[in-house]
Amino acid sequence: MTFLAPTTCRVLAGAVASTCVFIPSVAGQAATIPFPSPETSARSLSVQLPEEAPAIGLPYVITPERRALLNTIRFAEGTWKGGLDLGYRVMFGGGLMASLERHPNRVIYSSRYASAAAGAYQFMPFTWEMVQRSIGVRGFGPEAQDQGAIYLIQRRKALPLADTGNLTPKLAALLAPEWASFPTLRGVSYYGQPVKRFTRLHSFYNVSLAQLRRVRDQRREALSTDQDETAKPSGPVCRPPTILCGF
Repeated sequence: MTFLAPTTCRVLAGAVASTCVFIPSVAGQAATIPFPSPETSARSLSVQLPEEAPAIGLPYVITPERRALLNTIRFAEGTWKGGLDLGYRVMFGGGLMASLERHPNRVIYSSRYASAAAGAYQFMPFTWEMVQRSIGVRGFGPEAQDQGAIYLIQRRKALPLADTGNLTPKLAALLAPEWASFPTLRGVSYYGQPVKRFTRLHSFYNVSLAQLRRVRDQRREALSTDQDETAKPSGPVCRPPTILCGF
């Protein structure tokens, strides 16, 4: 379990997902952080196939490449929680929201700092209001938060880079103004706060992407098998006169 520690908060006029950084207290390399097993229903292993019908009312398809980046943002922001959906309930300071019906919009005081950031991607209230106006998601559940985070990635003109399946220093820098835990090209936080090293983010991303691509391939294989079974005739095709039709 990841324990969260708050650092400096800043209130900005521009809309950003989080201006308060959470740094996991658990040491170790990103690549060794355990992921949930494929048998779990954790959203961190949930991807969509291009051949599947998109969810009605949701603008973004969650590919392995996009999910890997979402997972990495959660890791950087301190809401990874082992990949479990519990991370979608995290508020500033490490407390958990009782409900995901709406953004809590609640300022939490911790030590000398205060913030209203909440959710897996630590949305500030004004940022979440902008997300809802822009893409029309409802509530504050995991699906809505995922869609909101991808919208912010697109808003930073970083989605084409994200879709290449390669977390580069440039991609991290494009996201640094949105998530203070991501490093700029100089390796520091855009807001002068504690920041995750790019090498750790890169390692975590690669582990996540490899597992997600395996999940995608397994689902694609299962879908193909199901279609093949459905296509098989249930019995002989009868066009009399023939002994197959009892004639």
